Amino acid sequence: MAIGEDLVTQRTYWHLTDLGRKPTDYDIASTRLLYYTERGFETAVPLAAWYRRHQHDSELVCHDWERFRDPRETTYSRYVELQRTKEAFVDGVLAAAEGTERDRLSTAWLATLAELLPPLRYAVHGLQMVASYIAHMAPSGKIVIAAMLQAADETRRIERLAYRMRQLQYIDPSFGEDARMRWETDPVWQPLRELIERLLVAYDWGESFIALACAVKPRFDALFTSHLAELARRAGDDVFANVMFSLGEDCRWHREWTRALLDVALADRPENRAVIEGWIARWSPLAVRAVASLSRVFAPGTAAAVEGSCTAWLRSAGLGDGGTP
Repeated sequence: MAIGEDLVTQRTYWHLTDLGRKPTDYDIASTRLLYYTERGFETAVPLAAWYRRHQHDSELVCHDWERFRDPRETTYSRYVELQRTKEAFVDGVLAAAEGTERDRLSTAWLATLAELLPPLRYAVHGLQMVASYIAHMAPSGKIVIAAMLQAADETRRIERLAYRMRQLQYIDPSFGEDARMRWETDPVWQPLRELIERLLVAYDWGESFIALACAVKPRFDALFTSHLAELARRAGDDVFANVMFSLGEDCRWHREWTRALLDVALADRPENRAVIEGWIARWSPLAVRAVASLSRVFAPGTAAAVEGSCTAWLRSAGLGDGGTP
């Protein structure tokens, strides 16, 4: 019986025998999920040309993307467990605010929020779509899972921003009614809208990933989690500040798995450094311009602080001036 069970295990987990240890749930759920990256599609379909051009022929090359490992080892069940705790916290924060804020939030702060919160949903939706595309095109199941769950995090961010917006409409029924107009025409938002729309048509999976993870999100997340949370706290809006703190925890994981993937790419092929830094150089000016435009609503020096935090993160990931993998 034991021999038979061992044979079944070897047939089922043949691709994990080199681990030299018992496979974890993460190993089993994430390893070697994509057959077509090596064998091609089973039938000739027009979509195959898209995958060849934008996945197989990407300038970002690695001999074995399966070497990537999510530092958090996130499976679907693990993700649900982690997010359940975070959602319970945010639910409590938002529930405590119901019907208690009419006299506590200043008119000036509500006006600032009206400039930022409603249009922000469109930008985050764009980030969610890009993360979903990366999950669709990534050449390894482990990357697919990480990007897919990042897209789920961005969906969570959209939902929480929308919920908070609805709460504020009980104070001011007109709050956010001009959101689409602001997103499409307000000069403050146009650099970010251009950036997001260009990102949505960056079809090479490697460029899409690097542009999102290394040029856009380090700046976007610093501005709209850290600095916006601080702005809210100074205005006495602890509810919004705490919500943004929780959403910022998601973004920290996004940076962690990005760094792990960069480590694999840089260690596998030295030529990847020039490719990655070239894409960062291509996309960063648009991201810097977007932050500079939006920072007018924030405290003086915010744009410089955001850029400093982005530069520090890139250096910690082995990129930028003086970086080592």
